[in-house]
Amino acid sequence: MSKKLSGGSKLYLAVIFIILYAPIFVLVFYSFNSSNSTSVFTGFSLHWYKELVKDTATIAALRNTLVLAVVSSVISTFIGTVTSVGLHYTKTKLYKKSVMTTTNIPMMNPDIVTGISMMLLFVFVGALLHKSGVLGFGTMLIAHITFQLPYVILNILPRFKTMDKYLIDAAEDLGCTPIQAFTKVTLPYIKAEVLAAFIMAFTLSLDDFVISYFVSGPTFQTLPIHIYSMTKKRVTPDMYALSTIIFIVVFILLVLSNMAQDQERMEKRRIRRELRQEKKEREAI
Repeated sequence: MSKKLSGGSKLYLAVIFIILYAPIFVLVFYSFNSSNSTSVFTGFSLHWYKELVKDTATIAALRNTLVLAVVSSVISTFIGTVTSVGLHYTKTKLYKKSVMTTTNIPMMNPDIVTGISMMLLFVFVGALLHKSGVLGFGTMLIAHITFQLPYVILNILPRFKTMDKYLIDAAEDLGCTPIQAFTKVTLPYIKAEVLAAFIMAFTLSLDDFVISYFVSGPTFQTLPIHIYSMTKKRVTPDMYALSTIIFIVVFILLVLSNMAQDQERMEKRRIRRELRQEKKEREAI
């Protein structure tokens, strides 16, 4: 019975993965098509990758997307790390629950509600300051940081549960200032989670369309918005090439993140083995 369930589970997972990744593989396959057909493969070619380089509007939108993703990810990772440290060491449970509830609202709230509400907020603030055209890079940066923060905090905060609470005290007893204790003890301990949080924030920023659509202005357009504007006519095959490049880059980032976490786990296992061996040697003496 267990074998049948195991086989059924494997079949179920295989079907799920096929449904998830088959469209991506089709997109990658037809990005190398010599013609613009999405149903007939006429021959292998890098034509659409060359056309992508010539498309100045798409390259500009891609540059805007990358700049926004990097800047927002760095800021949200920094704020999320500091917030996680503060939440871990706070002794007021009500304060911690209140902050966590407030932080999780952007994650639980529908994107369209968040996008519309933030657009109204920015327009209202612009009216108070008597400024027109307030929507642009600044408003998109604030919006992206807002919806990235919950994911960053949820990536980093659980890590503190496995941390020895006396490590910081020991570091300060040895002469470290609170900042030095953070940089030399706490940060190395959570560095894998910080990297994973940064990568998640980066991919969320690349992927976002709904919120960006409402808070963007005419002077700053990201790639998802640019592609959406193309769907009113026809998406050109050079978008297949661009999507393939983005997929490969994100895949490499995820692999590097997993490798960093695996390496950290192996290092911790090595330290535990050494500690156990040292304990046995002391007991033998």
